[in-house]
Amino acid sequence: MGSAARFRRGFTLVEAMTALLLFALIAAAGTAVLATSINNRFAVREASERTAALQRMRSLLRADLGQATTRRTRDRNGEPQPLPLAGPGGPADPVLTVTRAGWSNAGGARRSSLQRVEYRLVDGVLERRVSRFLDGSRPGPPQRLLTGVSELTVGFIRDGRETEAPVPDPAGRPPDAVRLTLTLEGYGTMTQLFLVGGGR
Repeated sequence: MGSAARFRRGFTLVEAMTALLLFALIAAAGTAVLATSINNRFAVREASERTAALQRMRSLLRADLGQATTRRTRDRNGEPQPLPLAGPGGPADPVLTVTRAGWSNAGGARRSSLQRVEYRLVDGVLERRVSRFLDGSRPGPPQRLLTGVSELTVGFIRDGRETEAPVPDPAGRPPDAVRLTLTLEGYGTMTQLFLVGGGR
């Protein structure tokens, strides 16, 4: 009879508090592990997106510069541009301007297969703009390529020599390569080298 009465008494207060403390410790540890996993997942996704953005930027520059042409264009005021491939002439100018071929025309529209493309650094964002027409048209809406760009310089290489501005060739050819040096948040200083016009 005494044993049955002791059995029905259940847990003591100390035992219940000990069980609750152990449960709280396990729950806190599980919460910390879950929070760390979620933070790591977001960090990995952000790093993957930035790496993908960098690869897209490289692909666009490789395509634009790889299909550079010698066709010069006119600005919005009708003034002829001195070179089909150029760097910035002043702080407000694009960091890179190129006239490129290869604009597909699946619909058969009455337009050229050439494009004028410009790259600008605006408030830490590298943008790409395309003009619908070669001469006298305004660039279209910006395509945001990279964020967190604190500095960007462009160099033009011809015959192994690099200059800040492209040197005109007697035959009108573009430079052999373009070197892009940028400081990117999370990556530091990076240097990208692109051949121009198929490496001519």
